[in-house]
Amino acid sequence: MSYYLGIDFGTTSARAVIINQDREILFSYTTSPFPSQSPQHWQDALFSILSHLPPFLAKNLQAIALDATSSTMLLSGEDGVICAPVLWYSDGRGQKYLEEIARMAPEESIVVSATSSFAKVYWWYREGFLGEGFHVLHQADWLAYLLHGNLGVSDYHNALKLGYDPAIEDYPRWLQDLPFFSSLPQVKTPGEAVAPVLPSISRQFGINPHCLVKAGTTDSIAAFLASGANKPGEAVTSLGSTLVLKLLSTRRVDDARYGIYSHRLGDLWLAGGASNTGGAVLTHFFSLDEIVSLSQQIDPSIPSPLQYYPLLSKGERFPINNPHLEPKISPRPDNPVQFLHALLEGIAAIEAMGYQLLVQLGANPLSLVYTAGGGAHNPTWLAIRQRHLKVPVFPSPNTSAAFGSALLASL
Repeated sequence: MSYYLGIDFGTTSARAVIINQDREILFSYTTSPFPSQSPQHWQDALFSILSHLPPFLAKNLQAIALDATSSTMLLSGEDGVICAPVLWYSDGRGQKYLEEIARMAPEESIVVSATSSFAKVYWWYREGFLGEGFHVLHQADWLAYLLHGNLGVSDYHNALKLGYDPAIEDYPRWLQDLPFFSSLPQVKTPGEAVAPVLPSISRQFGINPHCLVKAGTTDSIAAFLASGANKPGEAVTSLGSTLVLKLLSTRRVDDARYGIYSHRLGDLWLAGGASNTGGAVLTHFFSLDEIVSLSQQIDPSIPSPLQYYPLLSKGERFPINNPHLEPKISPRPDNPVQFLHALLEGIAAIEAMGYQLLVQLGANPLSLVYTAGGGAHNPTWLAIRQRHLKVPVFPSPNTSAAFGSALLASL
């Protein structure tokens, strides 16, 4: 029997799943919350996971794959020791040099953003941190290095916001001409073997010495893989604090105006966009218990007469590109059931508009939607969304990014 380990590093803790070749989950484990976002605490969490693996599964592991937050960047020396401030995914200090970046990169490039991986690397360079012999690493790259010992290896999901072009499977020429290009990682296909686990890791944790560590992915892509969506036209909507759409397509769709970009998934492309609407708007007005109880009093087959665009503050990028767009959540009815109904309808309408935009820009027509996030468990909202989307809508059968990474390890 073959076993595969997937490890997901989220924003607060790390999770692990072991599956067999039939994709059955045999083991799962979640670490304690990170005391802080530091490489040492990430390493402690990784080793905690390995120390909790059941011995029989550990000695028969065939492969390991990791995912972590996209665009969380680290800089190390040849010894793997971190030698610059870790720049978290949301860190926007690259804004300082964004005009310079815009002059060197193509106009539509995903790197022209204050929080892109490239902007963080360029900040290191301009601030004097990035020198000869240094390695640029994503969070998942460094964690995998602790297992296989090869510095400077990444995957094309993590490397997308670094400027890597998965269509040509190489860095573009403008990036190769930069003075710090040699510090950028070698890029592999997610799920491609990198190296066996280090002998020290094998001995310390009783892991099969031939167990391969494979190139990983980002947390959001791992969660998509976990859903089971795998055909053009299939999509995953994440109904968390914000609304995130991902649609599988035979054609690549990128449009910087709307923050739309595509990840490569084998021979397909995963086009995505994110709206500022979402569950945070609902929880601003209602408690979770109120949302559940009030939803049960809504008839989802009857549209709300109110046409809302629910936002918590001014500004939207997808599916409407308008930094000055005002929230539309009025008139507000006195009846809380009617008010919640209007909010759910408004978010569903934005979701439908988002998928329509992706299709207009060249993606395959929508055929099916899986749903992840807290909103996936609200049957009333699901029915409202299905009415707007006009395709089958299901809760995602598995939303665990660790499960998605385990699937990647099994490739």
